[in-house]
Amino acid sequence: MMRNPYRTQRIAFSFLFLATLLIVVPVGLIVVIIIQKGLPAINWQFLTDIPRQGMRAGGIFPAIVGTVYLVSGAIIFALPIGLLAAIYLSEYSKDNMLTRLIKLAIVNLAGVPSVVYGLFGLALFVVFFKFGASILSGSLTLGIMILPLIITASREAIESVPYSFREVSLSLGASKWQTIRHIVLPNAIPGILTGTILGLGRAAGETAPILFTVAAFYLPRLPKSIFDQAMALPYHLYVISTQVPNVDEKIRYGTALVLLALVLSMNLIAVVIRYKFRKRKKW
Repeated sequence: MMRNPYRTQRIAFSFLFLATLLIVVPVGLIVVIIIQKGLPAINWQFLTDIPRQGMRAGGIFPAIVGTVYLVSGAIIFALPIGLLAAIYLSEYSKDNMLTRLIKLAIVNLAGVPSVVYGLFGLALFVVFFKFGASILSGSLTLGIMILPLIITASREAIESVPYSFREVSLSLGASKWQTIRHIVLPNAIPGILTGTILGLGRAAGETAPILFTVAAFYLPRLPKSIFDQAMALPYHLYVISTQVPNVDEKIRYGTALVLLALVLSMNLIAVVIRYKFRKRKKW
C-alpha cells in the first residue's frame, strides 16, 4: 500500500505551522504586554532625564547612554578580531586536528553562560589589568562574549563564497590577500552582518557580564571616560524590578520597552545594511 505523498506533505506543513505558532504567539504576547504596560511611561522627560527619588521617578537617560557605549565598545573590539580570525580559519589555516579543535572550541564557547564571561571579565580586566569596574572592562567582556558568534557566522559566510571566484581572481594575477579583500569579503558581508546582528542583540540584553564589570546601581551623571562606571538598561531594569520597592509598574515596563526598542533599532539598521549588500550579489 503506497502512501499518499500529498497527505504526508500536508501533515508535515501542519506540524511546521504549529511549531511556528508555538514560537511566534508567545513572543508576540510578550511584546504586546510590554508595549501596553510600558507605553504610558514613555515621554520626553522619561527618555532624557536622570533617575530621581531613588529611581522611582525621573528618567533613564544615563542607562540608555551607558548601554549604547557598552554595545558600541563591544562591537568595535569584537568585529575586527572576529573577522580576522574567520579569514584565517577559512583561507589560511590547514585542515588538521588542531584547526578542527579550535573550530569546535569556538562553537562551544558560543553556548557558555553569560555569568561565566562576567566572572572571567572580573578576574581579567577588573582585577588583573586593573581597569576597575569601567566601560572599558564591560565592553571587553561583552566583546569576548559575542566573539564566538561573530567568528562562526563570518567563517560560514566566507566559506559560502564559490571557490570559482577565488580561482578567477588568482588566475588574473591577484594575490591571495587581494582576492580575499576585493572578491571574498564583499560577497560575504551579508553573512558577516548576520553574526554582528546576533552579537548586538546579545550584548545589549545581557545583565550578568556588566553586573561584575561596569554596572552601577545609581549614577546621576553621564560617564566622562572609558574608565568610569556606567548605568545600563538591563541592569537598571533588574534593579528597579527586584531591589527598589514601590516602583511604579509603568516605569519597569517602560524601561523594558526602551531596551526592546533599542535592540530592535540596532538590528533593523544592520538588517537594512545587509539587505543592500545582498542585492548586489550576482549569485
